[in-house]
Amino acid sequence: MNLNSLYSEIITEHNRSNHNKHSVEGANAIEKGHNPSCGDEIQLELKIRDGVIEDAGYTGVGCAVSQASASIMIDLIKGKTLLEAKQLADTFLGMIKREITDEKQLEVLEDALALKNISNMPSRVKCAVLAWHTLKEILENREKEKRKYDRRR
Repeated sequence: MNLNSLYSEIITEHNRSNHNKHSVEGANAIEKGHNPSCGDEIQLELKIRDGVIEDAGYTGVGCAVSQASASIMIDLIKGKTLLEAKQLADTFLGMIKREITDEKQLEVLEDALALKNISNMPSRVKCAVLAWHTLKEILENREKEKRKYDRRR
């Protein structure tokens, strides 16, 4: 099996699987993401405790690429600290923009490497990054809230 077939299989498997497509009970970080160019929509829900993502899930509709990307991302971020999740998102987005090409640096993305060649299909890039941008929005909002809280103390 060649690499492209393996990557296609990973995307198909994550798109068909609903193991991460659900609401999260006790979610304390929720953000909606929308791709107006094709209509993909997700709601990302995280349950964060003591700076660690204990659980995550998403709901919504979209193409195979957006749904697979969301599922893959959730598998990667569960159990990670907020900083680790941010680093994963930055690495993924850097890969898609072709700013990060070092294979060693990209290894942390595991199954998300299946989306590496999406950068060759400009119409699909927004689909692949939707969940990751939504995650970054959650993380940035949490950081803003933390700074605001710290200033009040």
